[in-house]
Amino acid sequence: MKPIWTQYYPRGVPADITDEAQRYDSLPALLEESCRQFADNIAFSSMGASITYSELDTLSRQFAAWLQSVGVRQGDRVALMMPNLLPYPVCMFGVLRAGAVVVNTNPLYTPSELAHQLIDSGAQTLIIAENFAHTLEPVLHQTGVRHIVMASLGDLLGSLKGALTNFAARHIKKLVRHYTLPDVIPLKQTLAAGRSVPYTRPALNHDDLALLQYTGGTTGVSKGAMLTHGNMVSNVCQAHAWVRPYLKPGQECVVTALPLYHVFALTANCLTFIKLGGRNILIADARNIAGLVKTLAHERFTALTGVNTLFNALLNSPGFAKLDFSSLKATLGGGMAVQPVIAERWLKVTGHPIAQAYGLTEASPAVSLNPLDRTEFDGSIGLPVPSTDIAIRDAEGNDVPQGESGEICIRGPQVTRGYWNRPEETALVFDSDGYLHTGDIGYVNERGYLFINDRKKDMIIVSGFNVYPNEVEAAAMQHPGVLEAAAIGVPDERSGESVKLFVVRKDQALTELEIIKHCRSLLTGYKTPKQVEFRTQLPHNNVGKILRRELRHSDASVTTPHLA
Repeated sequence: MKPIWTQYYPRGVPADITDEAQRYDSLPALLEESCRQFADNIAFSSMGASITYSELDTLSRQFAAWLQSVGVRQGDRVALMMPNLLPYPVCMFGVLRAGAVVVNTNPLYTPSELAHQLIDSGAQTLIIAENFAHTLEPVLHQTGVRHIVMASLGDLLGSLKGALTNFAARHIKKLVRHYTLPDVIPLKQTLAAGRSVPYTRPALNHDDLALLQYTGGTTGVSKGAMLTHGNMVSNVCQAHAWVRPYLKPGQECVVTALPLYHVFALTANCLTFIKLGGRNILIADARNIAGLVKTLAHERFTALTGVNTLFNALLNSPGFAKLDFSSLKATLGGGMAVQPVIAERWLKVTGHPIAQAYGLTEASPAVSLNPLDRTEFDGSIGLPVPSTDIAIRDAEGNDVPQGESGEICIRGPQVTRGYWNRPEETALVFDSDGYLHTGDIGYVNERGYLFINDRKKDMIIVSGFNVYPNEVEAAAMQHPGVLEAAAIGVPDERSGESVKLFVVRKDQALTELEIIKHCRSLLTGYKTPKQVEFRTQLPHNNVGKILRRELRHSDASVTTPHLA
């Protein structure tokens, strides 16, 4: 498709970022530039403590040196399992500076989910917050993990504050459950050791892997999207080019309530604002809305990213409307569709619009963005970012005329080279032109704005997180009283969608509560069904496949597209 959208770009946004991206051989190169340029600026703040860019440079280099000293080699996978704490950026950049590959791991995983990701990625080193160590304990023997680095809530908060925080977490709030793990190494110990061992900067280039970011993709169970340094650097440069007309280097402050292990926050907040020399306010528990509002009341933040559920919760939280929004310049919404009523209320309360964005893990993630100052909210997911090609294609792979709907297909330097150790599944989503087929149905209007009007696949989006029906159904089928099961997404006021499970009972005494409890023991909370409907039979096609679309139609559900 001809890139008609570039003529509608905000003033100063280039059509191409190739030259800018070529300035950096890797993410560490981008970090090192910012650490030199903004050495004395605060890079990250959390729980009343902060680290500067100079300190981030030193600490991440120390961690990289320790990793190299224990045998972590270039290309090895290192898993990170922690919420938004100061150790996260230190460890993440340490892994990258050691030449290893970051495997972001959701702290809310169940033991079986964690085991799958560690085994599939081949990670031999895991950095984990002690709050979640009990999840690792029962499955550690199944994995190849040899080094366990343990972080605590109080790490990097200072000696006194750190000790008080850890005491409260362990003994008052009881956030740390009992665990027994062998040969655990405290993060503080690794940083101390890293001061006395040499660090060798690896020779990295755009083709080297930076992240295995796990997703269900457009098919199947969770798999690792291979995101190279070139993919990530390009997407950071694309996002930076887009926000540069609105935000000033070294002067911005972004609220990071979304988890950094999610690629949306990782790129939009962490990496893009590092290139800007901005400050990230890390929110460890965004579910504590009252605490988040209290934090915002004491900060002059200039940018905030979120999903519809977060915006809705803030708008309904006492005290939020009374905050000072005079410094706010940008609100970016993604992860799921922003509802028009929420966008309207946000504009009225804060005086600033929500700029909706679209992306997917396989695109690092940004594909399209709305201008940050666009007050009109028409449901558009924005204009394709620089250096990105968009094609709208029918079921036969033919381009459809501008304005007509088809599958959104994308090509650009930010697009993954495929799924880790899954060449067959990689081949399913790429065509002969090199376009990634997203599985989303949409169209481009006469000004180049992209719209989504349906979803091709059955993926369910709960608060911006992907839920795959196959995984939910497989968990339900492990209950001896279940004969058949099918999962769909249904509208939910709080999370956009929630999981509804249809069950044919083998045991007629089986109850909804029993099924939900069973699924909760195997699945992360957001994947667990909120509703269970029992039926005598489920609809099938002529080869026996359950027809989820008929269940959606019979349930009168209208699901929302996924945005990132």
